Amino acid sequence: MAVDGFCDPAFTRVRDIFEASFADGLNTGAAVAASVDGRVVVDLWGGIADPRTGRAWERDTPCPCFSCTKAVTTTAALLVMDSHGLSLDQPVTSWWPEYGANGKQDTTTEDLFTHRAGLPAFDRPISAAEAADPAAMADQLAGQKPEWEPGAKHGYHALTFGWLVGEIVRRHTGTGVGEFVRRHIGADLAIGATPDEINRAARLALTPADRSAWSGSPTIEPSVIRALANAYQDPTSLLMRSSGNPVAAYNRPEVLAGGWPAAGLVTTARALADFYDRLLRGEILPDAVLRDAIRERVRGADETLFLESAFGLGYMLPCQNCEVPEPARRGAFGHPGAGGSEGLADVENRVAFAFIPNLRQEALAGDRRAYSLLEAVYEAL
Repeated sequence: MAVDGFCDPAFTRVRDIFEASFADGLNTGAAVAASVDGRVVVDLWGGIADPRTGRAWERDTPCPCFSCTKAVTTTAALLVMDSHGLSLDQPVTSWWPEYGANGKQDTTTEDLFTHRAGLPAFDRPISAAEAADPAAMADQLAGQKPEWEPGAKHGYHALTFGWLVGEIVRRHTGTGVGEFVRRHIGADLAIGATPDEINRAARLALTPADRSAWSGSPTIEPSVIRALANAYQDPTSLLMRSSGNPVAAYNRPEVLAGGWPAAGLVTTARALADFYDRLLRGEILPDAVLRDAIRERVRGADETLFLESAFGLGYMLPCQNCEVPEPARRGAFGHPGAGGSEGLADVENRVAFAFIPNLRQEALAGDRRAYSLLEAVYEAL
């Protein structure tokens, strides 16, 4: 399978691993990009964007990248907070009065960023049409009762995170997250894809069942793996309620156009890596704001995901849910996405990185595509 693009000679191993992933059947179509200290060292793409038609993955083929979205939405909210002089310890009700219903009156703005709000799932079925209306989502979440006392513990807000944190943007700018991001952060970061972007987007596919069996991990206790497996099979579990409502068929145009601010980003690896590079260079957020945002706020067993998770403000930090090579553990931050996508930066080594595939795989089924590419980047430093 042909791979196109640029790779600095010092980073040839990244290209070798990327090319081999197509020959080994690990990728159908994908792109990877990286920069070091502001210099692009990898910008590669290859494979098939749409297996139904054989359409090739081209230089500007965008692809859904799921929860990689959260880092972009987080950045938008932090930018708004900085420009409006908002503080993290402010009660949410100080800028969203309706939010105090059903025992949520003491929720702080920081709780929204750190997955401590206690609203990891909606309490009723949400349609794709409703999910495209951020005002309706805000009203829904404002009226809900929390699953736990806000601030008492953390649990991944897989989809609700976007509408909670995104409300900072909407309340203070009058625009949705997607529009704000296009105007102020990056025109190629589509949270709410246009018809043209949808037509050019890669089509997602799942790994065949015979290659998706969970193999576990030497760093995760077998009892945790069993609990997680049971949760995936239980539609009433917090894990399934948080990730499966609204129902998300990410090849559907109405979902890609809907602008879901926790999982709806449609972009290229190049644009995502460039976003992180500009963060490192202080072009989006003031350096002091970014440094504070990547300071660890929570770490430990996640109420929703069972595995260890760790967060600064919205950005995920190295943990069981975000494994990185050893040299990246001190300074890395960003966010992985379901199915294998990854976007991150490293303030210590000045690395920005993104990988976006259209063949969905899971880490517990042995997916190491992003990790292997990132590891090769660090080996070349």
